[in-house]
Amino acid sequence: MRIALAQMCSGIEPSENAAQLRSLIAEAAAGGAAVIFTPEMSGLLDRDRSRAAGVIRTEQDDLVLAAVRSEARKHQLWVQLGSLAVKVSDDPEKKWVNRSYLINPGGEIAARYDKIHLFDVNLGPEESQRESSAYARGEQAVVTSLPEATLGLSICYDLRFSALFEALTNAGADILSIPAAFTVPTGKAHWEILLRARAIEAGAFVIAAAQYGRHADGRSTYGHSMVVDPWGEILLDMGEGTGLGFCDLDLGKVRDVRSRVPALANRQSFALPSKPS
Repeated sequence: MRIALAQMCSGIEPSENAAQLRSLIAEAAAGGAAVIFTPEMSGLLDRDRSRAAGVIRTEQDDLVLAAVRSEARKHQLWVQLGSLAVKVSDDPEKKWVNRSYLINPGGEIAARYDKIHLFDVNLGPEESQRESSAYARGEQAVVTSLPEATLGLSICYDLRFSALFEALTNAGADILSIPAAFTVPTGKAHWEILLRARAIEAGAFVIAAAQYGRHADGRSTYGHSMVVDPWGEILLDMGEGTGLGFCDLDLGKVRDVRSRVPALANRQSFALPSKPS
């Protein structure tokens, strides 16, 4: 299976991000990809929540989602749209969701996943984020079908929570998608090692399309979109910059690795420890 990864520097104007996605999808199709993976917040990256509120739409009215669905249909391509900020209601009191999509070659939505683990962190005096102040967390893990593979969906900060990926592989996932907008300090420290750990634990391919660069809202993201194989080997590292990368997946590698190190088959349930008194 040939896949493409889009490394983007999404900004605060959804129409501009939609135009970029159209171009990337067309380029992926021309390069022979069956699936293109895009980063977290492909349609809008804006930490000014008051400004973002003016352009975030419901799924039915989202121009980025409409553009991606149209382009998928035009090029007969699967699109794993890393995520969009989506309104779930016209009620201004309702929080948004950070939602990932799988779009099929007919332009239909094949699966949705709402980010479960929200990025509430204090990285230092200059960087504190509270994703939960504007976004509602998801509650449902999601696996879905691709040609010849089963795809498990996650988003960015989910990467740090191995129980989610155990649930996805228990449900049959052999490819794990981890679209992201990782910060530079956490990216330098943890991005590669966590991606490789998830791939090794699962005996699965990890596909992680990422944001890169200095964004219009003032934040900086790490880049290094990656594909990691089930043995933990890095097949693609896009480093810095923006653009498209291609990778050919040998899906038989999943069966091979899982037969050599049958960690999934050897998983055991156990009683949890009680807290010390």
